Amino acid sequence: MNSHNPLVSIICHCYNHEKFVVDSLNSVLNQIYTTIEIIIVDDCSNDNSVSVIIDFVAKHPEIIFIRNTQNLGITKSFNNALKTAKGEFIIDLATDDILLPDCIALQVATFQNSPYKNLAIVYGNAELIAENGKFKSYFFEVNASKKVITKRPTGAIYATIITSGKTFCSVSGMIKRDVYDTLNGYDERLEYEDYDFWIRASRDHEIDFIDEILIQKRVVTDSLETYFFKKNNARAKKINHSTHLILKKVVQMNRNKTEDLALQKRVHYEIIHCWKNKNYSLLFKNLSLRIVLSWRKNFKTY
Repeated sequence: MNSHNPLVSIICHCYNHEKFVVDSLNSVLNQIYTTIEIIIVDDCSNDNSVSVIIDFVAKHPEIIFIRNTQNLGITKSFNNALKTAKGEFIIDLATDDILLPDCIALQVATFQNSPYKNLAIVYGNAELIAENGKFKSYFFEVNASKKVITKRPTGAIYATIITSGKTFCSVSGMIKRDVYDTLNGYDERLEYEDYDFWIRASRDHEIDFIDEILIQKRVVTDSLETYFFKKNNARAKKINHSTHLILKKVVQMNRNKTEDLALQKRVHYEIIHCWKNKNYSLLFKNLSLRIVLSWRKNFKTY
């Protein structure tokens, strides 16, 4: 493999994306950077996605297609596909999103030229689009030149990521393969993957930011993000429970009081969130975490 053009594996996760999957896959094929492999995973879609993908792969036989026989969810589906991937770098792409043409080229160049020597992730900004493709907004607010108004944190930002999942834009991220291997991929107990993985990756690695729009993220009515704030909803409760599991893990990962103070802010937010959603059992679990953090004086060393 040419060290200047490392292989990038794009793992494309499809679930009921028949209307969007072709545009998404074409956005990968149309990248300026061409040293790529494409792996599509259909997570047991119940629309016409599989037929659309089969037709697409017939025209592009170099693409690997994994068809789940049961719905596994993003974490298990991704981990299974990762076993097949050969790339030095990995992109986790939902097949309702669209990579802009220079996305991968900018990400690889950043990995190669970044001042950070222990770099795990590079990411940029995203344009948010509606189901019909029309512009809605940007993930990070931009000025007239489409540059972020608020400088994004980079480097060793573990404590910053703990405090808020809005610190980073995971859909625009490229991650070094050996970081996935070291951390054993995504935590399959969880309903969503990015917040947990970025915390674990940033524990002992650095993160860099590209001040460019790298991807169009489609905002759909039944996206995972829409469930975070729903009341009396079974999936919302699973998602919020996953957040609690992540925060419990962070309690064990923290190494000093500064990191505990960062975690306290996030736990406080989750307590308020549970109160508003009347999820009282989870509220008390988060309160117990808050108490542990308030009184802890000793930390494990690893």
